[in-house]
Amino acid sequence: MERRQFIQAMTIGVSGMGAGVWAQTTVWPDKPIKFVLSQPAGSGPDNVARLLADRLAKPLGQSVVIDNKPGGQNVIGAQAAARAAPDGYTFYFATTAALITNPLLFKQLAYDPQKEFMPVAFVARSPFAILVDANSTIQTIDDLIAKSKASNGQFSIGNEGPRTFSGMIARLFNSRSKAGANLVPYANVGVGSQNLMGGHVDAMVADLASTAQLAKQGKLRVIATTAAKRVAGWETVPALSEKLGNFDMVGWFAIVAPKGTPSQIVFKLNQEVNALLADKDLAGRIATIGPLADASMSEADLGKFLGAELARWSDVTKEIGVLPE
Repeated sequence: MERRQFIQAMTIGVSGMGAGVWAQTTVWPDKPIKFVLSQPAGSGPDNVARLLADRLAKPLGQSVVIDNKPGGQNVIGAQAAARAAPDGYTFYFATTAALITNPLLFKQLAYDPQKEFMPVAFVARSPFAILVDANSTIQTIDDLIAKSKASNGQFSIGNEGPRTFSGMIARLFNSRSKAGANLVPYANVGVGSQNLMGGHVDAMVADLASTAQLAKQGKLRVIATTAAKRVAGWETVPALSEKLGNFDMVGWFAIVAPKGTPSQIVFKLNQEVNALLADKDLAGRIATIGPLADASMSEADLGKFLGAELARWSDVTKEIGVLPE
């Protein structure tokens, strides 16, 4: 789907669809709201979602509960959210993979982000990083590239698989740096981190949200981040763009709703989420997990952003030769 079509698909219905449902709803919300997540409890996205959900309870006057449905590379959670009633009581706390890269990587998905969701609010950007064990002799990205090139393919970089966000970042880094590393897939970041600390791989690409605590505990060392600029809170760590130029591979979290959710509800939730994310205390708490809160987007802005991301990641998948299967 082209960018213009994507934007139209993600924004259609904001002004009209769901009006009948809203007309019958004099007070919203009058019962708990649910955020569906494709990740397990304790993961980076889950931790951010729970912080936000806890803060939303006061202005909305209802609790916001987290419904974890991990597995299937986001398919299980995304499908459940897409099929939920568009009544303003179920939302999808989505990642880049769920809304953007999955459609580019799989010929058949059990859900269609463009047709089944409408944008609500942007939450945070989630930088990824290249990490090594704290006891590794590798101190810089130059050390890593040099050691990998000299290893004749024996140097290994862990990731979550070739058709995942971290896997594509690892592949893009490998291609642009000419490192020639062996890319080793793991079921999840937790398993990869344990194998990195156990010496089974030499480095790992993972999101800061899932690995920041291990780094702060001195068990892992972050040697580069994947954002275009150095990441707030990690200013001493260089960005890969400083070495490779124009390298900006950052994940993000956004809230979307089943298509047909009343526009008044979407607008209200966007306003409440943005107000909370603008609070320095909440933004700081999110930053301690790894992601960077961003309260800059209306629901229409988010639709345009998603269109731009689809175009950008389409180019990336072509560059690294990953075709839909």
